[in-house]
Amino acid sequence: MCGEAVDGYDAIDKAQELKPDLIILDLAMPRMNGIHAASKIKRVLPNTSIILLTSHQAALGNFNLQAAGIDAVIAKGTEMSVLNNSVRNLLRAAD
Repeated sequence: MCGEAVDGYDAIDKAQELKPDLIILDLAMPRMNGIHAASKIKRVLPNTSIILLTSHQAALGNFNLQAAGIDAVIAKGTEMSVLNNSVRNLLRAAD
């Protein structure tokens, strides 16, 4: 882990500063949600993989997640192994 953000705007700033290989965003962040932050991050860091964590999967139907640059969606409360596998797979695919 190389950084942590307090809201969507902070996530964008930290992503530009740290240039991580992978970012895990929460859908429900203050000031800017994870989908909008992902879209802005992908514009400046197109090769950075993004995983969206959410406990509001029903609300995702209103968004084009692929267009926002989100590579995977994982429900909060899912086994940690699912998140670990997603991280591993996305990082392998980026190599």
